[in-house]
Amino acid sequence: MTDVQTRDRSIALAERLNELVPGGAHTYAKGEDQYPEGMAPILVEGVGCRVRDVDGNEYVEYAGGLRSVTLGHAEPRVLRAAIDAMQRGTNFVRPTVLEAEAAEDFVDLIDSADMVKFAKNGSDVTTAAMRLARAFTGRDLIAVCEDQPFFSTDDWFIGHTPMSAGIPASIRDLTVGFRFNDLPSIDRLFERNPGRVAAVILEPATSVEPDPGFLTGLRERCTAHGALLVFDEMITGFRWHEKGAQHLYGVWPDLSTFGKALGNGFAVAALAGRREIMERGGLRTTAERVFLLSTTHGAETHALAASREVMRIYATEEVCRRLAERGARLADGVRAAATAAGVGDRFVLLGHPSNLVYATLDETGTRSQPFRTLFLQEIIRRGVLAPSFVVGTAHDDAAIDQTVNAVGEALLVYVRALEDGVERYLVGRPVKPVFRPYV
Repeated sequence: MTDVQTRDRSIALAERLNELVPGGAHTYAKGEDQYPEGMAPILVEGVGCRVRDVDGNEYVEYAGGLRSVTLGHAEPRVLRAAIDAMQRGTNFVRPTVLEAEAAEDFVDLIDSADMVKFAKNGSDVTTAAMRLARAFTGRDLIAVCEDQPFFSTDDWFIGHTPMSAGIPASIRDLTVGFRFNDLPSIDRLFERNPGRVAAVILEPATSVEPDPGFLTGLRERCTAHGALLVFDEMITGFRWHEKGAQHLYGVWPDLSTFGKALGNGFAVAALAGRREIMERGGLRTTAERVFLLSTTHGAETHALAASREVMRIYATEEVCRRLAERGARLADGVRAAATAAGVGDRFVLLGHPSNLVYATLDETGTRSQPFRTLFLQEIIRRGVLAPSFVVGTAHDDAAIDQTVNAVGEALLVYVRALEDGVERYLVGRPVKPVFRPYV
């Protein structure tokens, strides 16, 4: 028996969205091509870890807001802080007191931050970091970690992906790659490009933890070669540790970027770093000025008020510990369900407990989009919306138990598909990777 009965209105609205919005969503990762055909719900509301779609179906949702919602949808204290600020106006011709207060809170929290600049999304701040690094070093090349999926919508990064249409080769050639946990690949990069690398950017951890000595070795090499080390902490910040993964691993970047959980769903991102670098975008430098970040909405009062409340909650309620505990409980249940179904080697959980993802493997042990589609299809039918198993503190025992039960039932179908062929069990086309040159 399944919980989800009808999707007619979601299907109709998805078609309408595709007529009005390229891709049918404002973020590629939210596109219907990332979900089984005809099964991508259009949502109307969410409270805690549960969301409801236009057809009235309710789901336990994971990775809310693409990992930005860690405290649960409509968290009352964060909402009150945002509403109180909005009632006094949201945007003015000069900075507000909130800008100073939020900046003080952030700089006090993040060890490597002497200064901070707020914006609305991660791409803005990572691109600003690259511009700043180029100006500070006088170099052009950017080194990105090729094992990690996304750093920016801007040309310097997208030109390095399969979706590089519209980006001149001259721009694409200025981005080079290295591998995570592979210091020799960094050494080769610096050897091939002596004195040319302005910045090395990576997430300090993802579904793979850094090997002992990797981040320290990377820090040493960047210093030795005169390149800036930039940590993208969009995901790790406020998940691995409230002070960022840099604090957990004890490695300090020159610049770092934060967002997502910083606002619990409100649009706020941050570029932070050493004063001598950040001041190049300010009014107290004698060097050539950098047009760093200048965003009309970057310091809207409600978003900064929300971020201040989020930082307060993290500082007083051990949120990162709770996230890890919730994820560990879920992981134990899911792994037990996979073992019981006999597919513990075919359905595999990966990553930090607070940032769990899953790998769907076929009968040969190869990662499979059709099997991912089948798994999504079966858990969505059972009221679980989980492109990953990234938890929030609102995932209570009841939600986790519902999820584990849904996974157990879905994996029984998975077993039959391994035996009979996955095509017999799919309702439509497989899901597709975001970065692909053709639809």
